[in-house]
This record gives sequence, C-alpha cells and structure tokens, in this order.
Amino acid sequence: MPSYTPPIRDMQFVMHEVLKVADEYKAMPPHAEVDVDTINAILEEGGKFASEVTFPLNQVGDREGCTLDAKTHEVKTPTGFKEAYAKYVEGGWPALSADPEFGGQGLPIVVNQAFYEMLNSANQAWTMYPGLTHGAYEALHAHGTPEQKKTYLPRLTSGEWTGTMCLTEPHCGTDLGLLRTKAEPQADGTYKLTGNKIFISAGEHDFVSNIVHLVLARLPDAPSGSKGISLFVVPKFQVNADGSLGQRNGIWCGGLEHKMGIHGNATAQIVLDGAVGTLVGEPHKGLQAMFVMMNAARIGVGMQSLGLTEVAYQNALAYAKDRIQMRSLSGPKAKDKPADPIIVHPDVRKMLLTAKAYAEGGRALSMFCSLLIDRELSHPDEKVRKDSAEMVALLTPIVKAFLTDNGHIATNACMQVFGGHGFIGEWGMEQFVRDNRINMIYEGTNTVQSLDLLGRKVLGNQGATLKKFGKLVAQLVEEEGVNEKMAEFINPIAMLGDQMTKFTTELGFKAFQNPDEVGAAAVDYLRVLGHLVFGYFWARMAQVALREIEAGNADPFYKAKLQTARFYFARLFPETATLMRTARAGARSLLDTQEALA
Repeated sequence: MPSYTPPIRDMQFVMHEVLKVADEYKAMPPHAEVDVDTINAILEEGGKFASEVTFPLNQVGDREGCTLDAKTHEVKTPTGFKEAYAKYVEGGWPALSADPEFGGQGLPIVVNQAFYEMLNSANQAWTMYPGLTHGAYEALHAHGTPEQKKTYLPRLTSGEWTGTMCLTEPHCGTDLGLLRTKAEPQADGTYKLTGNKIFISAGEHDFVSNIVHLVLARLPDAPSGSKGISLFVVPKFQVNADGSLGQRNGIWCGGLEHKMGIHGNATAQIVLDGAVGTLVGEPHKGLQAMFVMMNAARIGVGMQSLGLTEVAYQNALAYAKDRIQMRSLSGPKAKDKPADPIIVHPDVRKMLLTAKAYAEGGRALSMFCSLLIDRELSHPDEKVRKDSAEMVALLTPIVKAFLTDNGHIATNACMQVFGGHGFIGEWGMEQFVRDNRINMIYEGTNTVQSLDLLGRKVLGNQGATLKKFGKLVAQLVEEEGVNEKMAEFINPIAMLGDQMTKFTTELGFKAFQNPDEVGAAAVDYLRVLGHLVFGYFWARMAQVALREIEAGNADPFYKAKLQTARFYFARLFPETATLMRTARAGARSLLDTQEALA
C-alpha cells in the first residue's frame, strides 16, 4: 500500500524563505493581514485533509471507477468519494481563495495552490471535481453578468454546486474552431443549445444537487472558425428566480469514457438537446471568456503532475531504503544483511533524485506563478499588475507542459525503482504513471503549449516578456557572480541566459521565412526555456540554503537542498545542449519525409 506525507516543510521553505510571500502581501490591501502563521496553519490542516480523507480513496477510485445509469443518466462515483466531498465542503475548503463578496475567504492564490498540490498527490481523480468548479467560478467571476454572478457564484464558492467546462466535440480535438454545437436565441433572452460534447471531466456525478456547465456553442449568425464561438452557462437543473432548483434541463450524460487512468473521475460524453442557457460575455467572444478557465486549468494540470511527482518520489524513496538486492559495486554497505538496500546503487539514486529535483523545482515555479497571479489581482500598482500578468502568460505553458513532461519522466522512474513490484497494482506506482499520462494531453497537448509559448508568447511580442524574465536571471547572476560557492549554480544559468537570446532570434528569423520552423522547434524550445526557469529557481533555493549553512544553521534540510541542486545542474540541466541542437536541425528532416511516412 502506498503512503503520502504532505511536504509542508518544503512548501514553507519556498513560500517564506525564497519568495517571502508574507512580505509581498503587506503591499496588497486584500491580503495585508495574511501572515506566516496563518499560512502555516492552513497548510497543516489542508495536509491533514489530503492525507487522511482523500488519499485513502485513491486506489478505491482506481479499482471501482464511475458507473452510469443509462436510464436516468445519473453517475455513481466510487465508494467514499461523495462523503469526502461533503467533508471538503464542511471544512470551507471550496471558498479558500474565492471573493468574499460571494462568500469566499479571500485568501491568496498561493495558499490555494499549495492545498491543491497536496490534494493532487493524494487523489488526482477526486481533486478534479472541485478543481474544475474553481475554474468555472473564475470564468463567471471575470465575465458573468450581475445576474449570473448572483445566481451561481455563491453556490460554486460554497461547494453546494460544482462546475465544468464543455469545450471539444468528437471531430474537434484541440481545434475548437470546428465545433458545431448550436445556440438558438429565445424570446425571453435565453438560448436553447443542441449538440454533443466529449471528454468532459467531472461532467456528471452524485456529489451535489446541481452542476453548472460552461458550454461553447455557435449562434445562428456566427462567423466560421474560432471567431464565431460564444460561451453559455447551462445548469443541469434550471434555477428559479428565488434561487431554488427548477425543472431538469436538456443536458445529460450520454456515456462515460473508458480510460487509461483517473478512473475515479467521470469523463463524460455530454448531450445537449434544447438545453436552456444564458450568454456569458459578448456574442462570438466566448473563447476569450473561456480562456480565463482554460488558463487556470493549465496551471492546475501542472499542479496535478507536481502532486503525482511528489507522491511517487516519496514511495520510491521509502522502498529503495527498505528493499535489499545485490551488493554495492564498492563493497557491502549493509554487512549484517544478505544484500544491500537498493538505494546504494548509483542509478537508483539518479532516478530518485530526478523525481525529487523535478518536484521541488516545480513547486518553486508553481508558487511563483501563484504569487504573480496574486500581484495581478491585488497589487495597487497598475504596472506591477500588468507586468505580473505578462509573466504569468509566459510561464503558463511551461507550468502545463514542462511539469507534466517531467511528471511522466519522474513517475516512470519511480515505478522503475520498484522493479517488477512497480508493475503490480497493490504498490500504487503504476496508477501514478497512468493517472499522470492524461496531464500531457488535455487542456491543449504539450505540443500546443509549446506552439503557444514560442509562436505567441515569445515571437509574438519580439521576446519582450522573455527579456523581462531574463532580467531576473541577470539580477541573480550579478548578485552572486563573484561568490565562488554559488558558481556551480550561477554559471550554467548565466551561460544559458546568454544563449537564449541568440537561440530565440535564430528561430524567429527561420520562422519568418518558413512558419513550419516554429512547429519543428517548439517542443524542444519549451524544454530549454523550462530548464532556464527551473535553473533560476534552483539557484535561488541554493542561495538561501548556503546562507543558512554559513550562518550556522545545522538543519539537514539545507544540506539536502544543496545536494539536490547540485544533482539538477549536473545531471538534468545539461539536456539543454542537446535540445538546442535538435531545435536548430530545422523542419526539413521532419517534412521532407513523404516516402518514409507513405
């Protein structure tokens, strides 16, 4: 049986010692009273909920899955899921970072994201139910009418109702410009929607009395393509003027997908047959409104893989310390035993440290992005808000794609540590691998994220936002450039920072001549930039650890942080050299292949 211990100490290190979030919040009026003790208390309680309530249900959900009643279109979730959600609502967790105007607690996004990391470690399939609700809340909060906000936000905030986003259709995939779902205007100002949606996570379940679907559809006069998409809120049960539930709406679950992983989450095929909805935002501008939810979901997906990387690492580490097999090449280490624990073997340590480095680097990046969102939403200085929004836009595809790719590498490595036992269900490792695999695919595949990063976020503004991140790197290099003890961390990011300018300019010039060059280089480019971002945060974490050690702090935590940083820069960061070479190889070796792919 797997186990999970919330990584509270490392979260506190990133929040309080690296990012110093409590000091940041003093400049943000809505969060000025949020201090270190408040944050720590919430982390402790959130960790207990994740480890004690949802984690024990993870394997249950994987084994049982969800079941659909074909006659009633109702879905039964795995044993204990509904009761866990009731405890989640009772504890006030849905309201953590929601707007106080609608019943929220108004706490910073950083706190909410840390809680969600722990939930994802504990049970990704269960966490997707409240996770999607939070995204629906964000979209309606940003673009809903006053009436829509009054009707839906208090109940989404409390957790009384849940939400989904209904985007793609069987023939669409990522190309939402192809969608066919229709919305016909009615005399009373509502719309009747007809069509089919697929891959709707948490699309139907037994947790709550009403599910609020955000649906993309076309109006009769809609132009073709993505410029003709509108967004509608379509509840499972219509809502009366007094807030009570009315008649069943014409939206239901027509089937459940049979999936590789996340069996405990109901991935629904949704049928709309004259379903009554109301328009969110402006006509034909639905994709812009939905992007609020999609961007939140992309960061959320990165958090899913971060959570799985952490829990997989914890279990692999415990197993490697206990499992004995063969002797160390340099001589017996456990002389009182017939063999040594496998953690003595260099390659086992490489696999463990890979997962540890990707988990701790991902945690630093995700918390930094959360802090940027807090600045964007709550800082009184308009320039700070604008700069923070730009930086979040740049880093979002990295959080989504780099963290999920790394999660795939890490969960597979941790399963490998178990040898044959990793392939067996009772240990839980193969479930982590299966559950993580979807994270690289949905909310825009990682290739789509890479195209968004290189084509839109970097080349789209001539590298302006990238240069702003480069200034952060340059500031750290200038600050620590003469410190010999920091050289092994500073020199690699200084070198790559310089190389990125030439690398990006070169790709931009080639793309100007042939746009396919962006598609040929984008995935490699994202991983290069991902490593620069991780390298920056690993250097900052090493900086703090070194200062503590030099000040006489004997806590082994800091020595462990330095050792992990050294591993990252020695073994993982050098991947950038190969990636830049393959990115520069160009499109010809991919596209001039008609015979090879005949």
